[in-house]
Formats: sequence, structure tokens, C-alpha cells
Amino acid sequence: MNTSTISGFTFIRNGVELGYPFIESIKSLLPIVEEFVIVVGKSSDNTLELIKALNEPKIRIIETIWNEKMSEKGFVYAQQKMIAQYSCVCDWAFYLEGDEVLHEDDLLKIKETAQIYHHDDNVEALAFNYFHFYGDKNTYLDSPAWYKTEARIIKNSIRSYAPDGLFWVIMDKYKKGRIPKAKLIDAYIYHYGYVRHSDYMQQKINQVSKYWESEAVKFDYGNIDNQTLKQFTGTHPKIVKDWLNREAQQNFSFNPDYQLSNREKKHRLVRKIEKLLSMDLSKKHYHLI
Repeated sequence: MNTSTISGFTFIRNGVELGYPFIESIKSLLPIVEEFVIVVGKSSDNTLELIKALNEPKIRIIETIWNEKMSEKGFVYAQQKMIAQYSCVCDWAFYLEGDEVLHEDDLLKIKETAQIYHHDDNVEALAFNYFHFYGDKNTYLDSPAWYKTEARIIKNSIRSYAPDGLFWVIMDKYKKGRIPKAKLIDAYIYHYGYVRHSDYMQQKINQVSKYWESEAVKFDYGNIDNQTLKQFTGTHPKIVKDWLNREAQQNFSFNPDYQLSNREKKHRLVRKIEKLLSMDLSKKHYHLI
């Protein structure tokens, strides 16, 4: 039986200025990949230099310049993601964003699962459970507004693309797009994008709004439906612990005067239905196998 191989890939720009744990993210995936393709957009900080300083032979860097005139539905993110993915050469392509980290306890399981489904044509991708941390390292979000699972590994032998950088579309023989068929792994991706200091978060919102045709809003961790917050009782990946102590928000205060949006009111109702039916009704960008 041939051993399946995995390419890691991601894109990043101004990772230092935006407070991303991108170095920790890269290091968390490196042990199980044969190569790691990193598209680095021209930055105003030392993001590129920090990645080069890793001096890791598995890493292959592609330098790019972003199209600042493109603001249509995150298409610039899609461009950068696909530059990286199209450069992958292994059997599987593993996309990990700059604020996502793998737990060392899950690495062997991920590698073994990729091997099991290597020749299974019915499985096109592998999906993960998610911890979306919010406000501090001890709190995570449980809401239909935040995907509880998502596909992050896809077979590199099928035609796929990411229309806005967030999910994959498979092109079938009739050239019609569809979401991939995926197997859910009993492993987690630890998402730390919303535990950064508030000033980092504001900078991110300001940047993202430019590429999604939206207005940048003032960010405040306290403005959220507190019923979506849960206490985290597990362990964080070892690789990210220093970053959490150094760069992450240590705590936050809920705003008691915060008024729920209509969207949040709808999600409260959906959570009640989920609990009643023991179902996950959050949006999925894959067909579960």
C-alpha cells in the first residue's frame, strides 16, 4: 500500500501587525507534512523575515503583491489561497489559516486518517471539529453563526477552487460546482483569531472590510450574546501557550447593555432547536460521508 503524502499550505500578509499566531500555526502542522507552501503577500512588517528565519527545508515561500482594487466578496483571499494550493504536489492539501493551530495529540490521528481514505474515491476531503476561542483562552463560542466543523484537507487529485477563500468548490465532469464529500475526523482545529488584543482585532476588521465590500465597525469583545459563550476545560496545544500568555487578551467584560441583533435572536432560537433535536444546524461547506 502506497503511503499517502500531505502538503500544507496557507497565505499570510502583515501577520505581525495583525497579531496572528502564524509562526505557531506553521509549526503545529509541519510534523505531518512533506512540504508547506506559504504565500506571503508584500507586508509592512517582518512577516516574511520571521518565516524565513524558521530555516525549515519543508517550507516553500511564494511572494505576492495583493490586488488592492479587488474588493468583491473576499476574492483576493481566494486568489492567494489558490496560488498556494495550486503549488502543492502531495496527495492531500491541508489548508491551515494563520490563526489556526493543531494540537500535538491529534497529529498521528490526522496522518492515519489521510492514509485510510487515500484510495477511497467517495471521500474527497477531511473535516475537523472547531474550537473558536473568544475574548480569552478560557472561553469559546458555541453558536450556529460559527461553523462547528469545516473541511480543511482536500485531495490534490480533484479539481477544486475557493471562490472567496473560505471553502472549496469541486468541479465535476459536467463543470458544475458542488461542495466536497468529506469524512469528519475526531480531531480539532484551535481557532485563536478572536483572542487577540482588541487593537489587533480592529486592525484586522479594517483590513478585511476592504476586501469584502463592507464598512469597518468598531470592535468590542463585550458586544456579544453571552449565551453563546462556553468555558473551555481542555488543554491548548503546547506550541501556542507562550503566544497566549504574551499576545492574547487575558480577559474581557461582557457589556450588560448590549442589544441583540436580529441575527443573534435567530441564532438563539436555532440553538434551542439544536438542543431539542440533538443536532448541529450550523452551516457546513461539505457533504458529510
